[in-house]
Amino acid sequence: MDNSQPLAEKMRPKTLQAVVGQTHLLGEQAILQQIIASKKPTSMILWGPPGSGKTTLARIIASETGADFVEISAVTAKKADVLDVVVRARENLRPSTIGEPRQTILFVDEIHRFNKAQQDAFLPHVESGLITLIGATTENPSFEVITPLLSRMRVLTLQPHSKDDIIAILKQALKIEKAKQKITPNVLDYLAEISGGDARVALGNLELSLELAGDKKVTLELVKTAAQRKLPGYDKTGEYHYNLISAFIKSLRGSDPNATLYYLARILDAGEDPKFVARRMIIFASEDIGIAASAAMTLAVSTFQAVERIGMPEAGYNLFHCALALSKAPKSRDAANAMQNAVRAAQDFPHAQVPLHLRNAPTKLMKDLGYQQGTKWEADFKHPKGFLPDELQDFRVL
Repeated sequence: MDNSQPLAEKMRPKTLQAVVGQTHLLGEQAILQQIIASKKPTSMILWGPPGSGKTTLARIIASETGADFVEISAVTAKKADVLDVVVRARENLRPSTIGEPRQTILFVDEIHRFNKAQQDAFLPHVESGLITLIGATTENPSFEVITPLLSRMRVLTLQPHSKDDIIAILKQALKIEKAKQKITPNVLDYLAEISGGDARVALGNLELSLELAGDKKVTLELVKTAAQRKLPGYDKTGEYHYNLISAFIKSLRGSDPNATLYYLARILDAGEDPKFVARRMIIFASEDIGIAASAAMTLAVSTFQAVERIGMPEAGYNLFHCALALSKAPKSRDAANAMQNAVRAAQDFPHAQVPLHLRNAPTKLMKDLGYQQGTKWEADFKHPKGFLPDELQDFRVL
């Protein structure tokens, strides 16, 4: 084993059996097991937090299915790099004396960083099956990956490693480094706790701690020195995440600006994506303020755009401005309740006929049949027969 490799790279699993965690994807009947068993890789998006194993799983899929694996990063890749992969994929599918034709897997790390035009370039090759595209992203693919590409790929969600997962990984690393006697359980526990579910962070902290300790034992103080961070009380998909977001929204709803801004500060300090917070405020502006102050929607959307264009930390002013305004705004659930009632009516009466007097009448025959009859092109014109189908005459959204 190359001793110059970082510990996180040394510890990278080579088979599915060696992967710790992600049991919802790796169980006996889970999707990745089935893909590998079929030897037919499929295009997919691996969506999950840093250090959850996205790159590792992509490499294992290629290895286990016998595919040619090409890895690029959306941060540095250019169009020429993609074209080179297409040429390579065509060569791989041609029979030769060297071996059988094989599939090409193109792994794109941080695929959300490709713009729309760059993502469009993948479409014909994914659709034709020339390449199997595996993208890795920490961002919600619904917002960051174009719909035509997303519709041709499976989205697999990876979870942050649990504390027990991280401890198991660290113990494996200590065994490889022959350093099991240099660390106590409480120190191991602390390393797992401060990792935030990121295996790479945990292994990096362990590696530096071992280097700083030399021949001595790894102490808690030494780990704190190596990690240079305090114990977090939050992770982006765990209980603290949902508790803090819930408290933030409920404080907005309860018109408590003090609690609203306190929870917002904690959420941002913990490293939450500010765009996530901005999206939640857009939803809140319609769901909980609605017609009581319709301008709240405009403010919330403008705040999201400001966060996108300015970035943190300066966009913090915009987030706190918006949160303060939303918390002090009058509240109304009328829009949300009306939407729910209208959706329920549409589901209950999906085949109700549009009344004849509301239909277009582009021909004389249609006019003779009563289409558009009695309708006047006047502002605020109210037809004597109303506007709803007969079976919904008594329907009210509120």
